Amino acid sequence: MPIADRVAVRLRVNGEEVAVMVPPYKTLLEVLREDLGLTGTKHGCELGECSTCGVLVDGRPYLSCLAMPLDLEGREITTVEGMADGSEPDPLQVAFAELGAAQCGYCTPAMLLTARALLDHDPHPTRDAIKEALSGVLCRCTGYLKIFEAVELAASRGRRHG
Repeated sequence: MPIADRVAVRLRVNGEEVAVMVPPYKTLLEVLREDLGLTGTKHGCELGECSTCGVLVDGRPYLSCLAMPLDLEGREITTVEGMADGSEPDPLQVAFAELGAAQCGYCTPAMLLTARALLDHDPHPTRDAIKEALSGVLCRCTGYLKIFEAVELAASRGRRHG
């Protein structure tokens, strides 16, 4: 593909500035996975219906399969790879592992990020608030109970500091 068929995009991903040359039609999902190697963000329906491609943009859940990178320049994008603080996992990651909330793991990155956005907004959500927040992220493996319990466990432990 000739360089003229690409555009320069400057993104802030997981706290780092990155610049990539990509075709203008590439979605954020494709740029994250193919150009930046951040494969935690998953391909799902690519229609915005399942949310397995979920990331956070400025701390809010965002469907990367429908997002164009040029529209996100200057905004903070967080993928599941950016949840940990160095080698210290996010409390949600710990709770998901402890309670077996990740079944096949395909929806887990989006579940974790969506739950992180919820806890950042409401550190002590009710079960109904958790259900509502996670309702758009489809899981094909489970009845969601362990996921809800993991979010509650992480909330009870509070957010790490630092």
